[in-house]
Amino acid sequence: MARKRNRSRRKLVENLQVTNMAAEGKAFGRRADGKLIFVENAVPGDVVNVLLTKNKKDYGIGKIADLLEASELRQPAFCEHFGVCGGCKWQYLAYEQQLEYKRLTVEESFRRIGKLDFPEIPPVLGSELTTYYRNKLDFTFSNKRWLTREEVDSGVEMKRDALGFHKPGMFDKVVDVNHCHLQAEPSNEIRNHVRDFALKHELEFYDIREHTGMLRNLIIRSSTQGELMVILSVAQMNPMLFTLLDDLLEHYPDITSLHYVVNKKKNDTLYDQDIITYHGRGYILETLGHRQYKISPKSFFQTNPTQAKSLYDITRDFAELKGEEIVYDLYTGTGSIAIYVADQCAKVVGIEEVEAAIVDAKFNASLNEVSNGDFYAGDVKEMLTDAFAEQHGRPDVLITDPPRAGMHPDVLVQLCKLAPQRIVYVSCNPVTQARDLSALCEQGGYKITKVQPVDMFPHTYHIENVVALEKI
Repeated sequence: MARKRNRSRRKLVENLQVTNMAAEGKAFGRRADGKLIFVENAVPGDVVNVLLTKNKKDYGIGKIADLLEASELRQPAFCEHFGVCGGCKWQYLAYEQQLEYKRLTVEESFRRIGKLDFPEIPPVLGSELTTYYRNKLDFTFSNKRWLTREEVDSGVEMKRDALGFHKPGMFDKVVDVNHCHLQAEPSNEIRNHVRDFALKHELEFYDIREHTGMLRNLIIRSSTQGELMVILSVAQMNPMLFTLLDDLLEHYPDITSLHYVVNKKKNDTLYDQDIITYHGRGYILETLGHRQYKISPKSFFQTNPTQAKSLYDITRDFAELKGEEIVYDLYTGTGSIAIYVADQCAKVVGIEEVEAAIVDAKFNASLNEVSNGDFYAGDVKEMLTDAFAEQHGRPDVLITDPPRAGMHPDVLVQLCKLAPQRIVYVSCNPVTQARDLSALCEQGGYKITKVQPVDMFPHTYHIENVVALEKI
């Protein structure tokens, strides 16, 4: 027993002064011996006892065991599920403070990872909406609801079916969500209604370990125009599926687009599945500025549409188009940025790996009467060749908005060969962006002229960042 107590004491860091924020939203402080301790849900200025969950030679990671002294920066969380579902991890920070830490994240990435020369980074462009700003949420059904410590200790047998979000770090446990502050109504109403219907009619919630049960996922998408899409994913056909869909339409007749999919795979990805339209159009429409966009069940679209317009405005302004340029838009998705800037250039060419997204991009071009846009499906590193540039014209301006992993090294090499006068790099990951910018500056002879971070995800540590580069 004594050995267990000693081992427990070694895992407890006492009276840690939290001094700053680090990557991925963790705060940190230094132990008396100088060792770095990263702490979840801590705020600079807190004094805490920390229970270590990882104890390495040079650093430790842990969670707050005791909040001995609260920072002046700390504020109460507004969500009943805070700290359990894993989302909105920065609720305890005032929004203005969140924005400053995000700006510092970009600055630190550029300085430490990229070792870049860059102009002063301006304040982050904050989101007009800090709650109910998302246009898409993906909920999971599970027969293994996450139980609180109090529920476990009670010894009372409880219903384990849940519809909500995965518990962080536990693929088979789902937090049953009552009210989520991320998406406006009727999102919560629909989710709770579907759960109640399933429980009433004893429909089986999915067991991800055994791959049994019927109900797998519920996806709700909305637009600022009041249009609504609902997608129900099931693991097996059951006549009650259609009863449930009809019940949804009866209670929520304003659903614009209702779909279902039978997914028998062992993962929840739907991009390789046939999604069937049960009611209404097969898509919804979103408006950003002077453009309209089709959003299909498989479409990627910015999840904060109000901020997306600001992001596209900044991208367009950084491109400094005069009307005569050939513009390439890499990782174009459904063509959202390409179409947004098409009326200010001679020609725009979009490349995207997901073929379904290119189908939507062509639809969006037609919808917006864009006649100077060409869109191609394929891997950017394979499509962006000298032959492609000869066929479509070498780009004067290149816009790139890659996934979190950044651009493939082959793409960076080809960009340097194509040598557009101006590159606008939009990124959701300042670390990989800094790495890529370093290659463009060192190998391609570019100089960073403008930087503007944009907050797309309030109460999280995620940050979008736009950078303009000029050929020297």
